[in-house]
Amino acid sequence: MAEAADFQGMSPSPARRWMRRTAALLASAPLLAGLLQLPAAPAADAAGQTSARAASGSRTVTVALDSLSPSSPTEGDTLTVSGTVTNNGKQAVTDAHVDLRVGPELTTRSAIDTAAKRTGYVPGADGTAIGGSFTQEFAKLTPGVGERFSISVPVDDLDLGGSGVYQLGVSLSGETAAQPWEQVLGIERTFLPWQPDEADTRTRTTVLWPLVSTPHMTAETGSNEQQTRVFRDDDLAREISPGGRLEQLVSLGRDLDVTWVIDPDLLASVDAMARGYRVQGEGDATAAGTHQAAAKQWLADLQKAVADKEVVALPYADPDLASLAHNGTNVTGSLSRLKEATDVVANTVEPILHVKPNTDFAWPVDGAVDPSIVKVATSAGADKVIARSDSLEETDGLPYTPSAARPIGGGTTAVVADARLSTAFQGDLTKASANTLAVQKFLAQSLALNLQTNQQRSIVIAPQRMPTASQARATAEAVTALQAGTWTEAQELTAAAKAKPDPGATTNVPSPSDYPSSLRKQELPRSAFEQIAQTQDKLDSFKVILTQQSRVVTPFGRAINREMSTSWRGLATEARGYRDGVESYLDDLSEGVTLIDKSETKLSGRSAMIPVTVQNNLVQGVDNLVLRLTSTSPTRLEIDGKAYDEQPVAVSGGHSQSVKFTTSANANGRVTVYAQLFTEDGHPYGAPVRFDVKVTEITATVMLVIGGGVLLLVLAGFRMYTQRKRAAAHEADGDAPETADEPDDGPQNPESPEHRLKEESGTRPGAGAPEQPSDPTPDTSAESADPSGTGERVDR
Repeated sequence: MAEAADFQGMSPSPARRWMRRTAALLASAPLLAGLLQLPAAPAADAAGQTSARAASGSRTVTVALDSLSPSSPTEGDTLTVSGTVTNNGKQAVTDAHVDLRVGPELTTRSAIDTAAKRTGYVPGADGTAIGGSFTQEFAKLTPGVGERFSISVPVDDLDLGGSGVYQLGVSLSGETAAQPWEQVLGIERTFLPWQPDEADTRTRTTVLWPLVSTPHMTAETGSNEQQTRVFRDDDLAREISPGGRLEQLVSLGRDLDVTWVIDPDLLASVDAMARGYRVQGEGDATAAGTHQAAAKQWLADLQKAVADKEVVALPYADPDLASLAHNGTNVTGSLSRLKEATDVVANTVEPILHVKPNTDFAWPVDGAVDPSIVKVATSAGADKVIARSDSLEETDGLPYTPSAARPIGGGTTAVVADARLSTAFQGDLTKASANTLAVQKFLAQSLALNLQTNQQRSIVIAPQRMPTASQARATAEAVTALQAGTWTEAQELTAAAKAKPDPGATTNVPSPSDYPSSLRKQELPRSAFEQIAQTQDKLDSFKVILTQQSRVVTPFGRAINREMSTSWRGLATEARGYRDGVESYLDDLSEGVTLIDKSETKLSGRSAMIPVTVQNNLVQGVDNLVLRLTSTSPTRLEIDGKAYDEQPVAVSGGHSQSVKFTTSANANGRVTVYAQLFTEDGHPYGAPVRFDVKVTEITATVMLVIGGGVLLLVLAGFRMYTQRKRAAAHEADGDAPETADEPDDGPQNPESPEHRLKEESGTRPGAGAPEQPSDPTPDTSAESADPSGTGERVDR
């Protein structure tokens, strides 16, 4: 019994310690000589004994507390505690039994934190076992084998005092072969909130219920009239399908008195899925999405869940306010994009959920603030910032937790969420034991907060933005118990923000140096905002030429909003990949309107038309473009009498348009010419096309044709000369033509000299000058004032 008492932490008297040491020496004396003569014990045996000793103690057995019901009992209830005990040692535990231990009342919130961190059995602090029939015995616990237990006890038998938080321990006691006496070999602690009667003053509690996801939609849209949206993956379908994270958040939140905090981008994404969507595959391939039914069902369930509930809408895509404040404000246009993300909220949320959202709240990540974050958060119109008490810490030693609302200057209200309650459900809660402990600690902290003072206060609970399914279930279980309890009442976030502030509560916003370094490391870098600005500039240049700007501006504008999302924290590679994808797709669209390359052009003659072709591979038409043709040597080649000429361009979707320029040459030679598209405001659009124009006054082909004609004329003249000379010689010899005997209308001899002379001299009816072959087709068209054609269909 003395050994057992010592092991459990009882200090023996000095006399007893002397007697035990003397007895041990006397008992060991007869054996000492024999031991000296024996060989040394094997090292393995020594190690085994050491291991056996290490495996003993109050951590030998793991006690997992899987359920505690009810979570906050009242008078007349029966408390049922169940779970598993597992022997982690190498020796069997015999004569084992599980007991409930009621510890002392924990009167402060800090005392709850301390008790939760304690490990191992601490005599006195862990109370005494209830014993009696409220125990469960095990004859033997085999190493590595878990055994289930369940103990039920009337609350009245726990001998609880007045209202308060009590430590409740579940311990396993037993013996091992190495230590054959009863001892506590394992213990798990939890908390029992005890408020049997209605509290004199209830805490008004606001619970935020966030619906936020990572970005899923790309900037890409289909070419049909509905503009079918393209998703980067199909992960959102899994989240909204039965059993998925977002599906459970909706089904769990439906029965809770909570304030819904929603990212409009999530609603827009699911709405796009319901209308039909496609998913990116390998390369440029996309596949038809198959979860339209799940999307429609999720939206219908959400509409029912938020009916008659307060809905707070974050700026579109939940932009990272801290990253923007620390790294983006010096990049032109960053704040305007935050304003745009706020302005589009109303037209996104209300048409889908049929409720008018509140857009007065900004929510920096983890509620961490500094002056720059507050300034950015309120720049887009919000006048309330959701902070957290571990950021706005109390500095005046306030003995209680103050109300959430704090005026922090400039007409801005900081709504400070309680850090302990807000972080209660982080970490891995997939195991029932972790879930149970989290719920009980949450309820204990809430009751301890209410018991601090008789003054009514407004408390806000802001959990993590994207809880897992298990975290959501634990939160819902705790909130359900809280709202069924007797010390709190539900309140909307707007009411909490309007509550009267505690005069002693701090209103000092911490300095930038106090911002957590762990959060700062996860922020979007300045380079991210510079790339976003670059993409925005490209979009601004591209949209001015479009006849249907909204088909491009809207999807790209929302994609740029997603590039600033808070959900990219800790995902730097994925965030960069998304930004690159948006910019690359915009480049591809912009390059769909381009000039067709031209090879060297030959100018046949002093004046001609040079055509330049503009190709539009977009679905929609383009306008507000100007095509400029510039000569690098206007002294040699002029464009409409000057160094360059411009003509407006309008090309319908999927067509090409040839624009013709009047040129005139002043000298022979090669001249480099540039064709460049410009927007109407004078900004270059796309890359210029460079080609050469070779100017010749008369081409070699024309010279050959003219030379051939001259040669024919010379030959013809020479023949006429010889014919006439021969006829004159006949007359001189007295040879008269024999015509008297021939009839007037008789056939003439085609071989007669007279007939041949008429034919060759061109006196035959219809005869004219010798016909010359036509000039070959020139490289440039003849000058014409006719307008260019309306365009040709582009084969793609």
